[in-house]
Amino acid sequence: MSGRRSSAGDAITLHRDDLPDGLDLGRSVAVDTETMGLNPYRDRLCLVQLSSGDGTAHLVQLVPGRPGGAPADCPNLKRLLSDPSVLKIMHFARFDVAVLQRTLGITVAPTVCTKIAARLVRTFTDRHGLAALCRDLLGVEISKQQQSSDWGAAELTPEQLAYAASDVLHLHALWERLEALLVREDRRELAQACYDFLPARTRLDLLGYEDPDIFSHRA
Repeated sequence: MSGRRSSAGDAITLHRDDLPDGLDLGRSVAVDTETMGLNPYRDRLCLVQLSSGDGTAHLVQLVPGRPGGAPADCPNLKRLLSDPSVLKIMHFARFDVAVLQRTLGITVAPTVCTKIAARLVRTFTDRHGLAALCRDLLGVEISKQQQSSDWGAAELTPEQLAYAASDVLHLHALWERLEALLVREDRRELAQACYDFLPARTRLDLLGYEDPDIFSHRA
């Protein structure tokens, strides 16, 4: 494992295979992932991005090191993501939780999801993507140009690192705005019930119950 400052900026630190010993990211951590595709059972987890909300990001590159392409063990990362005293803030947590649970063999909890929150309170629009929410609620423009790039590359470009970091650097502020809207619209308790169900929902996804949906009336 190694850590180095990225040429993409001093606010980004790239680590290989795990977080360093003794790193404290506080009681709430923004989390995102980059994978080889959008199928959490098929596609390899390549990068995990984390931020404590202080304007810095720690990126953990997971390099295949075991049979079947599994990443090297990462005990510090696993410990953080499964710590019940650390809130994980995500956007579209259903995917991130699924790929983390499948790859690392842990239960990722507790979590909140800014996409779920946006869908519960911003019913006047269908714009619930991260870029749209950052623009509308924070006045921040983030680029999605590197979204479909090769995250399995041995060396990630400065542009990839900057893009990956941008996905977590604003999540604390975004969650603060959305949580206030949930409270205002009397949907904070409903949102929490959704968040508490996420580990089970993602297990259903990984078992193939995304379609057919077992909650659907359809036979």
